[in-house]
Amino acid sequence: MSDDMNPPARAVMTASEVARLLDEVFPEIHDAGRIFEVEAIRPLGASLRMRYHPRNLRPGGTISGPAMFTLADLAMYAAVLGAIGPVPLAVTTNLNINFLRKPPARDMIADVRLLKLGQRLAIGEVSLFGEGVSEPAAHATATYSIPPPSKRVGG
Repeated sequence: MSDDMNPPARAVMTASEVARLLDEVFPEIHDAGRIFEVEAIRPLGASLRMRYHPRNLRPGGTISGPAMFTLADLAMYAAVLGAIGPVPLAVTTNLNINFLRKPPARDMIADVRLLKLGQRLAIGEVSLFGEGVSEPAAHATATYSIPPPSKRVGG
């Protein structure tokens, strides 16, 4: 992990490894169909896709706030796992989201950048975009608590 935020040369886990871990620790996320996809894990970052599904719409035909919040949290979790390895007990301690504009009824893309990766906390920002739209629909900041090595399961 990095306290000085010089990006590591590579992520600890690949996108497919993070996806497999998510399937293992959160199998229920796909109960109504597989809509979340880990597209990329990179040093101190990640990109996830939430496939369009009508269940994520709100009145007015736009993607709902709770669906975007879920995508932001899952994307941050994936970025943290990609950076620190398989530590499923890393947990959200804070997530703030600003909804900036109506997202179109299509796939949503989450782009995560970790701003600080320490031994016990990871802080990052998540930008959410409708597929093919250059302006973000929402922006979130999040903090994750990383358990000490003695409390890690699977890590």
